[in-house]
Amino acid sequence: MFDLSRYGEAVRELLRLEGAGERLMPLVAGPCSSPEARRRLGQLSAKELFAGARAPEAALAGLYVYFSCWQEAHQTAQEIATPEGSYWHAIVHRQEPDAGNAAYWFHRVGRFHPIFPALRRAAAEIASAHAAAGIAFPENWDPLAFLQVCEQARRKPSSLEQAAREIQRAEWQLLFDYCARPAGASLAEGQPAP
Repeated sequence: MFDLSRYGEAVRELLRLEGAGERLMPLVAGPCSSPEARRRLGQLSAKELFAGARAPEAALAGLYVYFSCWQEAHQTAQEIATPEGSYWHAIVHRQEPDAGNAAYWFHRVGRFHPIFPALRRAAAEIASAHAAAGIAFPENWDPLAFLQVCEQARRKPSSLEQAAREIQRAEWQLLFDYCARPAGASLAEGQPAP
């Protein structure tokens, strides 16, 4: 599903430092997974990394989230007054973990985001592959329901944790792709952009 070739060379090189966009991020923030990525990101602007992107600053926040650079992700996301900025801000607080703060920012995203249909399908496939985890999602993607899944998995690690981390990765891939690609570009799942 995630296609690294869609992004510029600098972004591809960064993502290759840690799984090429396939990293399973922890549900709870820990130390930055790549000091080298943190160093490089500190030297590049969002406009340099994502020239022509729909939401360059939001894509930068997504890179910081990917590498678990919590402080930088939070600082970048909180400066973005868009649904995408709120979404990254919510993810950062979900990983903090601060469920109440995450819920506040998910409410700011709104009841619909263009990635929600593809994310719902991806989550259903992942949940099906992890039937023992017992995850069930409503017909439409609900980030608050997923927040509760993450909280449950964090409190009592089990097969639920693996499934939640895989869903979180799909969420990251879809939101990053939405932010990093030009406005009007198709979503990762081949759906037309709004």
